[in-house]
This record gives sequence, structure tokens and C-alpha cells, in this order.
Amino acid sequence: MGDEKPACPSLITRHPSPSGTVLGFDFGLKRIGVAVGDTLLKLAHPLTTVAEEGNQRRFAAIAALIAEWQPVLVVVGLPAHADGVEHEMSAQCRRFARRLEGRFGLKAALVDERLSSAAASEDLAEIGIRGRKQKAALDQVAAQRILQSFLDHPDHAIT
Repeated sequence: MGDEKPACPSLITRHPSPSGTVLGFDFGLKRIGVAVGDTLLKLAHPLTTVAEEGNQRRFAAIAALIAEWQPVLVVVGLPAHADGVEHEMSAQCRRFARRLEGRFGLKAALVDERLSSAAASEDLAEIGIRGRKQKAALDQVAAQRILQSFLDHPDHAIT
């Protein structure tokens, strides 16, 4: 019982969503998928995948995206197991969100990302992109799903 990971909090309001551009992130140790959306249109689009080596280069690439898109908020996917128990990557995703807040002075909302990568893979397969060909787009499409989830339900951000 002492080794159990905490349950992923279920859909707790974190803060009201400001109006404007939002960047969404699907954080991974090797790649970070990025999507862009707008709180007024409530529509997310895949943007890019940051595949830089090392934190300094990764954050430089993210800084360039933030300078270009001028988001009012960032959204980071928070992984959890199917039963809601936080995933091994959850703590790293929370840390990534805190770093975005600290480095760029932006609020970061966490969104339950369960099954976003599997759904992104299905989305790509539906348009004929399968197998290894998905690698280039998978992370940014997963980020799109995470961001779209937030845009559809901004009051569901996790604290």
C-alpha cells in the first residue's frame, strides 16, 4: 500500500481560461509534441515536434515557439493509468509544466491525457499514415488531442 502512486485528481478547476492563443504539449523524454489552438475558436491544430537533445536546446526551441505564437496559456498532458492512478511520467510532466510557468511567466494547465497517443495513432491511420510513418507526426497529433480536450472543457484542468 505504501508503494501505490496517488490517484490522478479528477477534473478539478485550476483557473479560468484567458482568451487567446494556447499552446499544448505532449511531454516525452525524447520528444515533445506541440499543438496550437485558440480559446475563442476552440480548435486545436498539430504544430511541431521538439526533438532536441538536452533541456537547454529543448527550452530554446519552446522559447522560439512562445515568441512566435504569444500564447496566453500553455496546456500540458498529464499521463495516468486507465484506472486513474498517476503514471511514472506524471511527476516529470508536472515538473515540465512548472518550468514552463517559471521560464515564460505563463499559466500552465494540466489535462488528463489518457489514451491520447493511441487515439492520435488511430487518427493518423484513418488518413493513411501507418506504422513508422506516424513517428514524425504522432506526438504533435497527441498534443492536438490534449489541447482540444482542454479547449472543449477548460474547467476540467487538473490542479
